[in-house]
Amino acid sequence: MNSGKTIFSQLMEFLPTYEFGQCVKRYRGNYKIKSFSCWDQFLCMAFAQLTYRESLRDIQACLRGNHQKLYHMGFRGKVSRNTLAHANQVRHWRIYADFAQILIAQARSLYANEDFGVELKQTVYAFDATTIDLCLSLFPWAQFRQRKGAIKLHTLLDLRGSIPTLIFVTHGKVHEVNLLDELFVEPGAIYIFDRGYLDFARLYKIHQASAFFIIRAKSNFRFRRIYSQPVDKSKGVQADQIIELHGFYVYKDYPERLRRIRYFDAEKNKRLIFLTNHFTLPAFTIAELFRCRWRIELFFKWIKQHLRIKAFYGTSENAVKTQIWIAISVYVLVAIVKKQLKVDLSLYTMLQILSVTLFEKTPLLQLLSEIDPKQTENDFPNQLKLFK
Repeated sequence: MNSGKTIFSQLMEFLPTYEFGQCVKRYRGNYKIKSFSCWDQFLCMAFAQLTYRESLRDIQACLRGNHQKLYHMGFRGKVSRNTLAHANQVRHWRIYADFAQILIAQARSLYANEDFGVELKQTVYAFDATTIDLCLSLFPWAQFRQRKGAIKLHTLLDLRGSIPTLIFVTHGKVHEVNLLDELFVEPGAIYIFDRGYLDFARLYKIHQASAFFIIRAKSNFRFRRIYSQPVDKSKGVQADQIIELHGFYVYKDYPERLRRIRYFDAEKNKRLIFLTNHFTLPAFTIAELFRCRWRIELFFKWIKQHLRIKAFYGTSENAVKTQIWIAISVYVLVAIVKKQLKVDLSLYTMLQILSVTLFEKTPLLQLLSEIDPKQTENDFPNQLKLFK
């Protein structure tokens, strides 16, 4: 790679610029724009994510302080706080949402053979949501409670590589279970939910789409046991039963049989009960798959720690969604770079290195190869890791 290019420009070369142009064209993002295009906006926001800038004024000061390098970093418009604020407010956030989906598709192909702890050929997804608190007086559109604002990130995570496949951004009042209606169910895939998503009518739609689900049962769950299957209690599985739902309305919502597995987690001293429509996998494998659901909790904690999505550069709904989608794009971009360059560093370590070297002109692979991954393993024992 050309050593005369900055780290930032080398990083941006991994982005498919033609596809980005198609996204901009689809929503007429550059209509009547003479300077500071959507690409300039994306570069500014990506720079802010990589260097964890605190505000629009902070972004402007850092970039103007290196104005002699901006052209070679890809910037064509003058960086201005007011211009960037206006762009975040008026340019459609779907431009960056569509572009993030293109990067996600690329990352999923790279991580298709990644191990996630359970040997399965099927695609396994975890679906959950996280809440980001907002000030209701500054974000009046983000209704949550009477005196509190918030947005929710509803995420479908591919467990191979911890790549977010789908993300829905809603205000805080939207209940998580409603987003099951927005899922495009992939036949043959396995979807893992926590018990907050227990809605038998919606789960039956997943079953009718020839997909599988694993979900925790609620304490007041009523059923009728048809027969029990033999289990290996040495692995923690206490019961494996074929059941039918008990109750007129729930049976109407899900008229077919289900599999109920009772599992004791010795590490947490906790008994868990799972419901699934998958009748062929061993009961212990079902429990192990649900254990892998922690990856989506880890994903939420990780992006909140290392990306700029808890404090926002604008207060409008469009500005907030634009910032979130560009943050996701940066996350996926670094994951793509890690796989394509075959770097052994964790994603956290890569971001830390990039955050202080974006203006340097060292070859990117050389920069990331100079760090010994064994030396960084114990440097941050409390940091969350998505990629080892």
